[in-house]
Amino acid sequence: MRVRFWGTRGSLPVSMNAEQVRQRLLSVLEKVAHEPSGTLETATGRAQFVDSLPFAMRGTYGGQSSCVEIEGRGPEHLICDLGSGARCLGNAKLARFGPQTPQTYHIFISHLHWDHLMGLPFFTPLYIPGNRLIINGCHPDLEEAVRLQMSAPGFPVDFSLVEKQVEFQYMAPGETYNIAGFQVRAMLQLHGGDSYGYRFEQDGKSFVYATDSEHKLDREDQWAACIEFFRQADLIAFDAMYSLAEMVSVKADWGHSSNMIGVELALAAGAKRLALFHHDPLNDDASLDQLLEDSRRFEALSRNRRSPLEVLSAYDGLSIDL
Repeated sequence: MRVRFWGTRGSLPVSMNAEQVRQRLLSVLEKVAHEPSGTLETATGRAQFVDSLPFAMRGTYGGQSSCVEIEGRGPEHLICDLGSGARCLGNAKLARFGPQTPQTYHIFISHLHWDHLMGLPFFTPLYIPGNRLIINGCHPDLEEAVRLQMSAPGFPVDFSLVEKQVEFQYMAPGETYNIAGFQVRAMLQLHGGDSYGYRFEQDGKSFVYATDSEHKLDREDQWAACIEFFRQADLIAFDAMYSLAEMVSVKADWGHSSNMIGVELALAAGAKRLALFHHDPLNDDASLDQLLEDSRRFEALSRNRRSPLEVLSAYDGLSIDL
């Protein structure tokens, strides 16, 4: 099983502005000024120098909103959410398979907010006759919300022009479904308008997609259900939009969680890897680097003789083999 992150931001897409790029270049040049003479004279030396930089200097977490792909051993495609990252995913699939080979896409929608559906009109495979998009979800008004993404006055191409390629499948939370060689189960999460996490299992490996969920510190029943859903997962993509201080104060009841809560739940569940996900658009790359460092430090302090948990921060383009 392979998990690819095509969009990792929450709420809305963002990008670096000119001043942020300038400041990053100045930071790199400052590092260059302190390099020993001759270090950067060869291609190998320059590559080693770049690789030694903090991620916030040599890369970016990206700015596309939520879209995650799961690759299994079958020919069909599994996608979690259709945020703006779906545009890049669709273009990659078209480049790989071309327009002549029909493809089937199984899409799992966590909830109906705009940032998780806005990529649909820009998902190129949607417009190719012969392709199938099977949109799965637990919301009774799923089809209505999807159709709204492609209707006047919001978008010039009406959904009726592509509806022959699209099917809708309702999933009942707690039930297990066999889809494209995976066992898939959904769980209700605390979020405005309801949100659902998904657990995917194949060949003894498991991936949990759990974004847009708030975890109240006094809700023991919610924590217990979440820990069981996360149990022994090989990878969890977890809503870590806020710091713990933000989550319990000014942003309480906003429907999102924190990096520290993710670490606690994943450790309690015996999970192997935790990917911080649904990054706050207010957080730049340096802030996300710091959140990751804080999370890893907290994991080490909280482990208490339990198996180590690998903590990472998801970025657009990240690929993880399970």
